[in-house]
Amino acid sequence: MTATLTPHKLPPCRTCAWRSGLVKLMAENTRRLALVTGASAGLGEAFAKALAARGFDVALAARRIDRLEALALKLRAEHGVEAFAIQADLAEYEAHLPVMEAVAALGRVVDVLVNNAGFGIPQSFTAVPWGRQRAFLMTMAVNACGLAYDVIPGMAARGRGSVINIGSMAAFSPGVAGNSLYPGVKSLMVKFSQALDAEYRAKGVKVTVVCPGFVRTEFAEQAGIAGIVEREPRMFWLSAEAVAEAAIRANARGKVVVIPGWHNRLAAALLRGLPEPLVRRVIAAGSAKYHLD
Repeated sequence: MTATLTPHKLPPCRTCAWRSGLVKLMAENTRRLALVTGASAGLGEAFAKALAARGFDVALAARRIDRLEALALKLRAEHGVEAFAIQADLAEYEAHLPVMEAVAALGRVVDVLVNNAGFGIPQSFTAVPWGRQRAFLMTMAVNACGLAYDVIPGMAARGRGSVINIGSMAAFSPGVAGNSLYPGVKSLMVKFSQALDAEYRAKGVKVTVVCPGFVRTEFAEQAGIAGIVEREPRMFWLSAEAVAEAAIRANARGKVVVIPGWHNRLAAALLRGLPEPLVRRVIAAGSAKYHLD
């Protein structure tokens, strides 16, 4: 079954209604469901395919409904799972609520959450309108945390569940010019994931943050940095499929922070171990050759 849902904002008085309704739904459907945000391409699509291959039904959330519908049809045909397309713009205020309403309308609960939706802003902080920076925070942090807030109580009540957050190698780097909010948001996702693990591991909820480096996806092109990342040696690139597999396997083992690729693990160790002033100078020198408006 492939469903296309276009959720709308909920009035505040209705938010508690669907939350309480999830209690009944927990016992009504034994099939496991994975909710993947930003599922129309790149890492999100790779996670959806990997989870469907493992027998999970999938709810695919993103803005581009045509891509979601095509992927949903493909996953159902190839893996015999149920796949649902949920059109949602996670840059909007409280956008996590209509996504959860759409899941509840299907009579389902979320067993796996993959917080993948995101984008980059490769310019100095005030070179773009504040509305764009706010949308970045809504997508990458606020609504990602909101979705986790929505699904974790049900997971804890059932005694099982998984949350996979997408971090970045930038989480271990000091801030430098350009993409001003990106390192801070990715650092938040690392600390947030560690905190959730400390709070909910004993209740059966496994939380993982995966921190890749360069990944072959549309992200660089959409973020306007394709020309920069293309200069990096190919040996340092990872496929979206490899990152998704590493994250899912690590989550199953209960690992919290995952850094795919030996070169990324080495880089992370250096970023963590070297004095921050030195790291800042090195990174700033490397980024100085790229002009920022």
